[in-house]
Amino acid sequence: MPNIADAEVRILAMYSETLKQEYPERTAEWKGSPFEWILRRPSKQKGTIGEKLVAGYLACKGFDVVRSPDSEADRLINGVRAEIKMSTLWENGNYKFQQFRDQDYRFAVCLGIGPFDAHCWVLSKETIMRQWKSGGIKSQHGGSGGTDTAWLTVNPKEESPEWLNGCGGRLGQAVELIAGITGKEPLR
Repeated sequence: MPNIADAEVRILAMYSETLKQEYPERTAEWKGSPFEWILRRPSKQKGTIGEKLVAGYLACKGFDVVRSPDSEADRLINGVRAEIKMSTLWENGNYKFQQFRDQDYRFAVCLGIGPFDAHCWVLSKETIMRQWKSGGIKSQHGGSGGTDTAWLTVNPKEESPEWLNGCGGRLGQAVELIAGITGKEPLR
């Protein structure tokens, strides 16, 4: 540990090196993925990256996507207020879409990124709030009584809960749902 002058910090650093073996890099399955770089970004940046990915993808499909004029929604998609959530695939095969709030948006776009695949669900705010109250979407903080934020866990390889059927799953399905909400026919 030549770069560490303090002897006590060197001891801590050496122990850190032994612990590192217990926590293997999760990027092995992501090797060569065009999305691998996202894993190394801090959570806040991942959210911004997710917003930009969805905005850029939808723009390529012919939608007009602009930033929301306030913090109650992330984007306006053809003038309709939308919240955007992104999750990379967790080691257990789940996506976790976090920080749902009761704010001023009409629908949420939930983009799930895997090493070599992507999934997308489109949920109306009404569906989010109803499922949050009934337990389909869990409170993120404060247990079942939490009311500030919620999260949705989805495993794309398992059968979705019935309430999530019809909300997408594949990118093409999500685009069709967004087209129905915004009244804009996507580019093919």
